[in-house]
Amino acid sequence: MAKEADFQAVFDQLKMVMKAYEDRLEIKADQPGDYSVDTHYRRKDGYQYAFGAVQIKKNYVSYHLVPVYSFPEILEGISPELKKRMQGKACFNFKNLNPEQLEELGELTRKGFERFKAEGFI
Repeated sequence: MAKEADFQAVFDQLKMVMKAYEDRLEIKADQPGDYSVDTHYRRKDGYQYAFGAVQIKKNYVSYHLVPVYSFPEILEGISPELKKRMQGKACFNFKNLNPEQLEELGELTRKGFERFKAEGFI
């Protein structure tokens, strides 16, 4: 039970970071343990670009930030602590979250949003 409560608290904090941009994005999922937003941009083949997601998984809470996959230079200068949380090219996994990580992830999300905007995806 404690783990579920902890994961919910982490999910809620991470969701607030992503939610700050939802008025300029399209909400794809907003249900318990699953929140995702896409851009409004569609390629000629109809594929819609995702922006990010927050999901409660079995052993952690994941924070997917697609702009860092598309533009990995956004990750330059991130802290070793946040880098350790990376799984793959665009996902960060958390069992718990400290204020410094939350703040840094917020800044990384802002950079990603601005880069997608500059590229015309938002």
